[in-house]
Amino acid sequence: MFESILLVEDEANARKGLTQFLQGLNYDVMTAANGKEALDLFKKESPDLVISDIRMPEMDGIALLESIKAEAPAAKVILLTAYGSVEDAVKAMKKGAFYYLTKPINLEELEFLVKKAFSSHQLEEENRELKQELFRERYDQGQLIAQSQKMKELLKTVDKIAASNASVLIEGESGTGKELIARRIHELSPRKHHPFIAVHCAALTETLLSSELFGHEKGAFTGATERKKGRFERAHEGSLFLDEIGEISKDMQVKLLRVLQEGEFERVGGTKTIKVDVRLIAATNKTLLTEVQQQKFREDLYYRINVIYLKVPPLRERKEDIAPLMNTFLQQYAALNAKKIRGIDKNALDVLVRYDWPGNIRELKNIVERMVVLSSGDELTLDQIPEDIRQGNPLASGTNENVSLHHGITKIADAEKELIRNALVETKGNKSNAAEKLGISRRTLYRKLEEYKLA
Repeated sequence: MFESILLVEDEANARKGLTQFLQGLNYDVMTAANGKEALDLFKKESPDLVISDIRMPEMDGIALLESIKAEAPAAKVILLTAYGSVEDAVKAMKKGAFYYLTKPINLEELEFLVKKAFSSHQLEEENRELKQELFRERYDQGQLIAQSQKMKELLKTVDKIAASNASVLIEGESGTGKELIARRIHELSPRKHHPFIAVHCAALTETLLSSELFGHEKGAFTGATERKKGRFERAHEGSLFLDEIGEISKDMQVKLLRVLQEGEFERVGGTKTIKVDVRLIAATNKTLLTEVQQQKFREDLYYRINVIYLKVPPLRERKEDIAPLMNTFLQQYAALNAKKIRGIDKNALDVLVRYDWPGNIRELKNIVERMVVLSSGDELTLDQIPEDIRQGNPLASGTNENVSLHHGITKIADAEKELIRNALVETKGNKSNAAEKLGISRRTLYRKLEEYKLA
């Protein structure tokens, strides 16, 4: 993969020499002769690292650093100067410089710092991914509970194939925990120290999906105000999980096949070839072979992604897992809502076990959350279970994976709305703190505020 560097140096010979040195290290180098020119180029190209002289005409390196940090607070900037002093170094570091070097430049030291800057940037990205994974783990743990024989056999297979680099296709109804299976494969593989990146294909238009997978260059399309790395690039040396792969268009199938065959691609609007090493794990709630037979999915892509095939059983076929799953969710949501609930009434549990759960684990989780939120005692009881489940609604016995979560949706939404309102009250309206308390991003919180019309 190419990392891009903006080199800012007003002395032509020094600029040329440093450019050649950095290009020799396989970096993509763009140059500017002064701070003003550099700032314009930074806004246009969004380089991964800036190396700038301090003493320059029009705009010096410190002013450039301040402007870059205002534009992109996470940007990495290394400053160079022939007039090195402790005061300048302290000033530069306080204003956010990644490091400070004095001239004449020691090229070995510069090479070390550049690599360190890129490693730091990658570590920050991995930390963000890790926080997302920890959040998911906090609320999703327990979904891989395997008391049933079917799940025990599935997890035994997962553990056996995890160490390989083979592509994996996971089929199963919506809500059965396909992404958790994918995460288990990643965590048990040699790639576990590298990113696990998930993409939910069905939620994106073809244009957005292309940008998400492959990234885009600044100006590639309306709204592309800066360069963006795609999910393939971010998943380098790790695992890429494509959920609902059966929903992607024929054109996207061709692009995906090329990446899997060649291990390379170009960003949208770009010409530079980017090479990646990624293990693909795909999931679908369709029978993909049927899609191939109906010519809705490319046969060559199907066999490329289906080196290892896993089938996740629906919850109605693993009844032994319902009670331990429910207890796990009960503990999670009781803690989240600061409630002391010791368990569930036997009659209520019997009703939940008899129900066929067309929405699978996701539906069970929603119902347990609803029961916990509405509970006022120390035990979940029969009267907190939605009426259609208690009465054995005929819809509940359907096996169609697309049966909607027909019960309690409004009440679940009300419960979520109440959780958000409580978090805002507890944090005195501080949205950042409220989002952190809820374990969601600020963007998700703002979307929920708009959805529920909360001031």
